Amino acid sequence: MFKQRLLIGLALAVSLVFAGTAYAQTLKIGLKSEPSSMDPHYHNLTPNNMMALYVFDRLILQDAKQNLKPGLAVSWKNVDDLTWEFKLRSGVKWHDGSDFSAEDVAFTISRAPNVPNSPSSLARYIKQVTSVEVIDPLTIRMKTAKPFPLMPTYMSTFGIISKKTGTGATTADYNSGKAMNGTGPFTFVEFVPGDRIVYKRNENYWGDKPEWSDVIVKPLSNNSARVAALLAGDVDMIDFVPTSDIETLKKNDKVSISQTVSNRVIYMHIDTARDKSPFVTDVNGNPMDKNPLKDLRVRKAISKAINRKGIVEKVMEGVAIPAGQLLPEGFFAISPNLKVEPYDPEGAKALLKEAGWGDGFGLTIHGPNNRYVNDAKIVQAIAQMLTRVGIKAKVDTMPKNVFFPRGSKLEFSFMLVGWGAGSGEPSSPLGSLLHTYDKSKGFGSSNRGRFSNAELDAALEEALATVDRKKHGELLIKATEIGINNLGIIPLHFQVNTWAVRKGLKYDARTDEQTLAVGVKSTN
Repeated sequence: MFKQRLLIGLALAVSLVFAGTAYAQTLKIGLKSEPSSMDPHYHNLTPNNMMALYVFDRLILQDAKQNLKPGLAVSWKNVDDLTWEFKLRSGVKWHDGSDFSAEDVAFTISRAPNVPNSPSSLARYIKQVTSVEVIDPLTIRMKTAKPFPLMPTYMSTFGIISKKTGTGATTADYNSGKAMNGTGPFTFVEFVPGDRIVYKRNENYWGDKPEWSDVIVKPLSNNSARVAALLAGDVDMIDFVPTSDIETLKKNDKVSISQTVSNRVIYMHIDTARDKSPFVTDVNGNPMDKNPLKDLRVRKAISKAINRKGIVEKVMEGVAIPAGQLLPEGFFAISPNLKVEPYDPEGAKALLKEAGWGDGFGLTIHGPNNRYVNDAKIVQAIAQMLTRVGIKAKVDTMPKNVFFPRGSKLEFSFMLVGWGAGSGEPSSPLGSLLHTYDKSKGFGSSNRGRFSNAELDAALEEALATVDRKKHGELLIKATEIGINNLGIIPLHFQVNTWAVRKGLKYDARTDEQTLAVGVKSTN
């Protein structure tokens, strides 16, 4: 009996030693796109929002399929039609040891929509809040001008910061680490742009503690370099696995692949507002005082000229889904009426002729070359397709840190962009991409084509104030159909998110495209 107990005790001791060893490991992640800033409110961009989650918790969290779950708020409810009440988690500490409270939430609500020089702010998710009332240290109420059923969803899209640390803090203070005081699963160590972001496990985290004591995030924008780093053991995990390498990696017993359909639509944004557009020319390359992109027939011709199936099969190597609207099947408020535009080059030529542009015109297509899967290749493919129907298309791609600021300044006429619905439903892209630009209301913050349609605006705004879920969904569908049928944007395809991890690890693929160290688990 004694011998049996001794053996059991030794086995437990050994298992604890190995568990402790695994628990203390460093996780190294290779990312295609690094954040433009550590400031959690500076730019509503997936890499920024993702890295913020390491340090800054949200009131409400999202699981891998974007279902809501408690975060810093343990419960929420409507007190009346215009008031939401959030009960906050007790015992939560900031990384500096101070207590988290409702004052921090109130401070965040005032700061997040108003960060200076933001290329695309978080105002879209916060402007509905007209006032905030701190009831007690663990209870906060938010007032709205109209009923707002999506309040919990929108509160799951941005990080909560410390009032003590954040008061007077600038974006530069977050980038330097001076203001990086959160409640999240990791504490910030350093951010060296172009080289690394380093985190340490928060040993006092209120939730399940991460398996990893240290996390090193390496930006590896080059696809081949990212795969090579994984295979060489320089990193343990990579995101945005190149489409050309997926099948090969699936056959490699030292690597595990995880995939899921993304909430991200890749689309073309079009200058539908200006009479004179900067990169629209005549067939000889001379500037014109008339903008053919304002004509719906021309936009439809462009849409018909794009072979989405061909892009998915050839450029994306089958790792994408042709898109006819803002979100793929399975998400809330998907239109049953919107279909993928069939490839019809002859129909495109006929529409161009009908619109008075039978002899064509010139157009430069702009896009990033290091943000989305095969982004530069997609732009090249579309340029060839447009040229075949008479639109002389040129290509100009550039790094994302150059592309997005220029796009936000409306410097382009026709551009490739992507949008991931952080809220997991269509009001996010509708409000940011297609609603008439209105900074005061937080609408149109990424409407880089300045599309405007009063009927769409009215349907979306009514949807946002409609509590009845069935009617709410119907109004979102109506707004989506108006935006897509009028081609405020031209949807191309939905990405398929793909990660690869070394043997002995697993990752639960996420629809929101985020690569989170807390989601990486050992299988040994």
